[in-house]
Amino acid sequence: MIPRSCLLELPKTDLHVHLDGSLRLSSLIELAAARGVALPSHTEDGLNELVFKESYANLSEYLQGFAYTCAVLRDEESLERAAYELAWDNLEEGVCYVEVRFAPQLHMGWGLSYQQVLRAVDAGLARARREHEASEAVSEQDHPPFRYGIIVCALRMFTPAFSAWYQTLIQVMGEAPRESVYATASLELARAAVRVRDEGVPIVGFDLAGEEAGYPAETHIEAFQHAHEHFLAKTVHAGEAYGPESIFQAVTDLHADRLGHGYHLFAAELIRAGVEDREAYVSALAQYVADRRITIEVCITSNLQTNPGIGSVERHAFRDMLDAQLSATLCTDNRLVSHTTVTREYELAVQAFDMSPSQLRNTIVYGFKRSFFWGSYPDKRAYVRKVIDRYDAVAKKHGLER
Repeated sequence: MIPRSCLLELPKTDLHVHLDGSLRLSSLIELAAARGVALPSHTEDGLNELVFKESYANLSEYLQGFAYTCAVLRDEESLERAAYELAWDNLEEGVCYVEVRFAPQLHMGWGLSYQQVLRAVDAGLARARREHEASEAVSEQDHPPFRYGIIVCALRMFTPAFSAWYQTLIQVMGEAPRESVYATASLELARAAVRVRDEGVPIVGFDLAGEEAGYPAETHIEAFQHAHEHFLAKTVHAGEAYGPESIFQAVTDLHADRLGHGYHLFAAELIRAGVEDREAYVSALAQYVADRRITIEVCITSNLQTNPGIGSVERHAFRDMLDAQLSATLCTDNRLVSHTTVTREYELAVQAFDMSPSQLRNTIVYGFKRSFFWGSYPDKRAYVRKVIDRYDAVAKKHGLER
């Protein structure tokens, strides 16, 4: 068995972590008090009992906590603080590369622009990066420097309660069909993401998040085409709460380079209609994903919480992904809402699936190689080489043989 001490020390990534789902609980309480945001409890124990639970009935209950976290992340100071603390929470467990994602529209309720929201998050991450690079860990112990990117999330749907920004959009568009409103919102965000990226903010990817059932990816084709034409990488939440068709739409209609969750990739029984041989469809889809090295951002704890029917870690589809030798890497999704860390996700997988040292190395290295790295390709290669050298040194120290 690979010990926790080794997993903690190994360099790791988190390619799928939501800023608004990963606040420190103490910071949420403090920010809420300072900004007059009502919480169901003002103690950590109380919030963990009422909101941020160990288990949830379904995805709807899981998402309830975001109403509180988004409510306190609507000014530049709070956004910068949350990003800064998230960076250090990762660094303290050996995570040296992160791609932080969030939906900027949900943080524009107090008059902030896209640029202000994105620059505030960048400022927090950059401050942590500078501090880490000045530390002994980098200068004397040869740890890899901290690197990061920002992924902006378009949303499959909004409700009026989400933000004042949405209310304004509804007023502008009047009686337009809701699908048109969602499409317009996504396209506006894609344009803003490209524009702010070109101003120097490390926006590395475009995402589609939100409820899958009833809100198909095809509504957002124009937005993803804009991202595609402007060389912005794409990742899509797909196969989390819907079947293989959602993944098919992500990799075809939206040009997805990576898949968020991808849990139901092999779930032939969830294919809705129009497919005669469901097993053949799933096999072909998995082959398509594998051939193109479309990396799956696996979130074990989050999937267990939003899909209670899974039952146990041992029944998670990551086992099928390992067996199929897919490019898959482990992520947290939401550190606060899921009460997890990257190290804990690897602990769960190592124990449940008896991962070999080779499987562990591949899974971690995929995270670095398939990252949407901010910088040139030679820069990325040099960084990944440094990480792999560090990984192999730590593995040798702990007696891990590939």
